[in-house]
Amino acid sequence: MSAAEISERLLNAIRAPHLSEKALNLADSEGRKQLAFKVATDATKPEIAQAVRKIFDVEVDSVTVMNCKGKRKRRGNTTGRRPNWKKAYVTLAAGQDLDFVAAD
Repeated sequence: MSAAEISERLLNAIRAPHLSEKALNLADSEGRKQLAFKVATDATKPEIAQAVRKIFDVEVDSVTVMNCKGKRKRRGNTTGRRPNWKKAYVTLAAGQDLDFVAAD
């Protein structure tokens, strides 16, 4: 892979921050700062860590990933399914901070 392909792959690894009540409590906790991201389903832990380092310019301590199954939904007689997705919890190194919801 060329450098341009690697860079594009890293930028596409992280889809969006996952802003739930649990994720915000983890981000606000003292000591270990953890952030939650929706990531590409084929992204690996090293790719996610490298993407966070590159995009947000912070040091990453560890990455934990979770595959979330899409829910089955029904409307009348038709049934469907939401897509599967992947969530990553990124633990920042000591002294590092990143705030998505700051109103500054």
